[in-house]
Amino acid sequence: LRARLEARGYETVSARDGRQALEIAAQEPHPDLILLDVMMPHVGGIEVARRVKANAALPFMPIIMQTALDSTEHTVEGLDAGADDYITKPINFAILEARVRTQLRIKALVGEVQHQKEELERLSRIDGLTGLDNRRHLEERLEEQFEHANRLHEPFAIVMCDLDKFKSVNDTYGHQAGDAVLRQCATILKSAAREIDRVGRYGGEEFMLILPGTVLDAAVTFAERVRKAVEAHTFDLGDGRGTTIRRTMSLGVAGWPHPKIANCDGLVRAADDALYVAKETGRNRVVRFDSPEFLAHHEPAHLEGASGGD
Repeated sequence: LRARLEARGYETVSARDGRQALEIAAQEPHPDLILLDVMMPHVGGIEVARRVKANAALPFMPIIMQTALDSTEHTVEGLDAGADDYITKPINFAILEARVRTQLRIKALVGEVQHQKEELERLSRIDGLTGLDNRRHLEERLEEQFEHANRLHEPFAIVMCDLDKFKSVNDTYGHQAGDAVLRQCATILKSAAREIDRVGRYGGEEFMLILPGTVLDAAVTFAERVRKAVEAHTFDLGDGRGTTIRRTMSLGVAGWPHPKIANCDGLVRAADDALYVAKETGRNRVVRFDSPEFLAHHEPAHLEGASGGD
C-alpha cells in the first residue's frame, strides 16, 4: 500500500505498531490522514483512533480503518472510537484511493472552516480601523486583570487618552484624514507600551491602556511619555498632497489598589474623570485621579460614587 500510494504522489510515513503510530500523530507536521489497521502490537488500532480523536491538542486527522471482510464488530467499534471511514480486506486499491481523496477533501474543508472561525474570533476582538483591542475585548481583559491583581495583591493602572480637538480634524480635512490620525496615534501608543500591556480603542478618539504590575507614579510617568510622543509627532493626513498637522493628547490616570476604588467600573470612571479634568484645565496634560489638581476641579463625593461608595 505504501509503495502504491507513493507511486500516486502521496508522501507516506509508516509505523511499526500502535505506540509508534501515536508518536507520529503527535509530531509536527501532523499527518493529513491516518490509514490504520485494527490488529497491531502494543496498542490496537481502535485504541489508537480513540486516543487521537480524544486529544484536543491535535488537529483534525481523518482516520481510515482497515478491517477484515467479516469483522462487523470491529468496524462498528472503530467508527464508535472516532474512525472516519473504513475499508475491508483484501483491499481494493482503487476504492482505497477514492476514499483517501474524499477524506483529504473533508480535511481541507474542516481546515477552511477552522480558519474562518479563528478569523471571526480575531475580528471580534480587534478594532477594524486601528488594529488595537476593541472596547469589548479591552473590558474583558480589564476584568481579568482586576481579578488577577486582587487575588495576588499586585498593583496595576489604567490610562485613558483622548486626542485634543479631534473633531476639527474631521470637520476641516474630512473623515479619511481623521482615520489616518487615529491609526498613527494607535502606532504611537503601541510603541510606548510594553508587551504585557493592553492597548485599545475605547471609542471615537479615546483610547485605554491597561498596565499590569504598575504603580500609580510609574503610570503617570508613562502617560507623560505618551503625551510628549503625540505632541512631537507630525501626523500625515495621507491625502496625496503631503498635508500634515500637529495634535496633542490629554490623559487621565488611575491605579489600584486605592481605598476609593472598589471595582473595575470605579477604576475606569476615576481615570475618565481625571481625563475630563485634564481637558477642562487646558488639554495636553496628564492628570492623576487623586492629585490636588484633580480634587480641586472635581467633587470628592463624585469620586466616591464612581468607586461604588465607602
